[in-house]
Amino acid sequence: MITTAIGLAVGYGAIVGLAFAFQDQLLFQPSSRLLATPDDAGMPYETVRLDTDDGETLHGWWIPTPDVSRGTLLFFHGNAGNISGRLESVQQFHQLGLNVLIVDYRGYGQSTGAPSEEGIYRDAEACWRYLTETKDRAPQDVVIFGRSMGGGPATWLAAREKPGAVILESVFTNVPDVGAHHYSFLPVRALATNQFDNESRVSQIDAPKLFIHSRGDRVVPFKLGRQVFAAAAEPKQFL
Repeated sequence: MITTAIGLAVGYGAIVGLAFAFQDQLLFQPSSRLLATPDDAGMPYETVRLDTDDGETLHGWWIPTPDVSRGTLLFFHGNAGNISGRLESVQQFHQLGLNVLIVDYRGYGQSTGAPSEEGIYRDAEACWRYLTETKDRAPQDVVIFGRSMGGGPATWLAAREKPGAVILESVFTNVPDVGAHHYSFLPVRALATNQFDNESRVSQIDAPKLFIHSRGDRVVPFKLGRQVFAAAAEPKQFL
């Protein structure tokens, strides 16, 4: 029995060690291959290259509306793939009369570097500079959109700047809460080095906020989305 217990303890320790060592690979799942471009969805676009303040170069697309714009949407995508997998969503916003800027995080698509939480915040900052300085868009005319992991840079940026509105879809309270839900047998909260703490930041966002979450979401539990909504300051709405 002692031998068995020792064997189990060693095995469990190995699993914990592997989870700690490979947690970035579990969270960040980039793809370098672009499957399509906005042209394939009938949207004329410009390729953009943004320089971050720590020397990375980000690849993205500026997709202007053909007629009078209702504003500009800054799109932060989720943890897997790259910007080419978000064209259907981009098209929806485009059809609403919004210009769209969508950029791959470092290490995703054709962007340089390797993804990290701190790095993605720098990427968000570079996107904001591009819109407000290069494109000369007024902050109050910019809508920040974050989906799933993209809620991390969205809430981080919106808490520091003054966007016109914020849309958060399928966002979580923080990474450890999601990890604990999926890996309840592991001490996730003690192991996690990435946080993306949306719950603590939404109260600092003054802009109107729309939260969108499916009750059937199997990746980010619905209850976590409701917790983020509850922590947010008014004005806010939950769909």
